[in-house]
Amino acid sequence: MIMLAAWITGFQQVLAQEKSPSGAKTVATINGVAISEEELDRAAASDLEKLELQRLQSEANFIRSRQQTLENTLKRLVEDRLLDAEAARQGIKTKDLLAKEVDQKVKDPTTEEVNSFYEANKGRIPVPKEQVAGQIQQYLKQQNYNKLKEEFVDRLKKANQVTLALEPLRTNVEVAGQPSKGPAQAPVIIVEFSDFQCPYCKNFTDTLYRVLKDFSPDVRLVFRQLPLSEIHPLAEKAGEASLCAQEQGKFWEMHDLMFKDQANLKVEDLKAKAAGLGLDAAAFNSCLDSGKYAQTIRQDIRNGALAGVSGTPAAFINGRFFGGARPYDELAAMVKEELQKKAANSSKP
Repeated sequence: MIMLAAWITGFQQVLAQEKSPSGAKTVATINGVAISEEELDRAAASDLEKLELQRLQSEANFIRSRQQTLENTLKRLVEDRLLDAEAARQGIKTKDLLAKEVDQKVKDPTTEEVNSFYEANKGRIPVPKEQVAGQIQQYLKQQNYNKLKEEFVDRLKKANQVTLALEPLRTNVEVAGQPSKGPAQAPVIIVEFSDFQCPYCKNFTDTLYRVLKDFSPDVRLVFRQLPLSEIHPLAEKAGEASLCAQEQGKFWEMHDLMFKDQANLKVEDLKAKAAGLGLDAAAFNSCLDSGKYAQTIRQDIRNGALAGVSGTPAAFINGRFFGGARPYDELAAMVKEELQKKAANSSKP
């Protein structure tokens, strides 16, 4: 009887599979009607795609974090040995060397400096200045200490002929066919992943344009799409609009207009902007309404995930990751470093 029951159960499963569309494997039945594995995959496609993006981002971020750990550790080892050697040369302890060369030179931030910092960052500080003035002062003082220490260590590096052989991590990000500014053969390529509804991206655009101007003609800027649709529901269509404008040679004009007016990015607003730029309205509207570039946007999002990008703005300077709307000085420093590397390599026999 047990064998018969098992045979009957197996036969019922076969029948259920036969009722499954396209002969796909059955994952459930309701009154003899099958739900196929193919149907399940279709229903879960959106969520599965999100999981896949998270997996790609996680793998890339692990590689980046590992490299960052190695770079930070090497930097600390070099600093420690330089400081210990200099302290020994002067016949004092390392802590006394730092006290003399760094601690005693650190100045307390002025009230003007505290006020200036608060004004520049109050969009991210949700409390009145009076409540955080002490914390800002301590932060700025620590920054002053770090700057003075770094300058002292740099002097020691020059005096001791330090060379670093650990290469930075470089991520290969596709640039062919993407909207760009600057010479195609520029020695430094900045690839930016951005979101037209992101306020930090708007601010970072000003930084990027300043770098383009200050380092012309040595820098090329390449734009990649990364709309964060869950928090910026208008960003994906705005991205499509930029590519529809590109068809008529007006990508950057549309890019600038949308960042300038982020409050108005609905479809009707995008069409009005295109008309204001003098684009062929019928061609632009047809392009936007058809979703012609929706798949292109999705491919950019996937490429961003492969590169470990999960937020915007994010940039790669000759493949080196530069995350967030960080200050001009930091971006300019990395560009200078890349130009120096290029010059050094070109001078080698």
